Amino acid sequence: MGMFDGRVAIITGGSSGIGLATAKRLCRDGARVVIAARGEARGQEAERALRAEGGEAWYVPCDVSRGEDVRRLVDTAVERYGRLDLAVNNAALADVPLALTCDVSEEDFDRTLAVDLKGVWLCLKYQIPAMLRAGKGAIVNVSSVNGMMPTPYGSAYTTAKHGLHGLSRTAALEYAAQGIRVNVVCPGAHRTPMLEGIFEKMSPGNPAAAEAAYNARIPAHRVGDPAELAEAICWLLSDAASYVTGSIMAVDGGMSAGAI
Repeated sequence: MGMFDGRVAIITGGSSGIGLATAKRLCRDGARVVIAARGEARGQEAERALRAEGGEAWYVPCDVSRGEDVRRLVDTAVERYGRLDLAVNNAALADVPLALTCDVSEEDFDRTLAVDLKGVWLCLKYQIPAMLRAGKGAIVNVSSVNGMMPTPYGSAYTTAKHGLHGLSRTAALEYAAQGIRVNVVCPGAHRTPMLEGIFEKMSPGNPAAAEAAYNARIPAHRVGDPAELAEAICWLLSDAASYVTGSIMAVDGGMSAGAI
């Protein structure tokens, strides 16, 4: 018997990387998983892959920066499965603008916050009422080590992730007495399409050089596997973490351990 048998989960950004790894982990433990992502071809491919492994999974197209999309996502999950118990808000802008603060365009700054911060707020706005109707719920918002410490050339992304922490902890305080837990995970460098794109931007034509530079900054001296982060996320979603809410957990190979 799986620890998530009978529970219904939504995972945004669920078609690849951390989101897909988490969907696989939840499916293995009996959850019925609704994966949301903008790219329909990749979303449908992820759904087929999860079903081929014996999981109960369903893909719903969704742009988390659009309130109507998020409302439809939650309504669709509840209509199909009758309830919502778990959520992993993982969607983030894949094309992260890398520039000095004064050189970031207004369009890129707005676009980053629309997905990485407003998108999480919209998810909470519609997920929490559905969980209240179910009687309880657990939410994990996926941040970054850049939400714990700043990084040069990442002002828009860092701003969004710092804001995500304040948003998440506020919601945790507001709904704790009603059985809703809201926690945050802060991944360091994990081998995802987003990170591989950053490596290519940092070292065009030779992304291995950028990865080597990252590894030198990580006490564990390696990039993480998304499956490792999925384990942490699923623990926070599980009843084993029933007294944990408003927490910010780093899963980063030690990157943030020395931060002031």
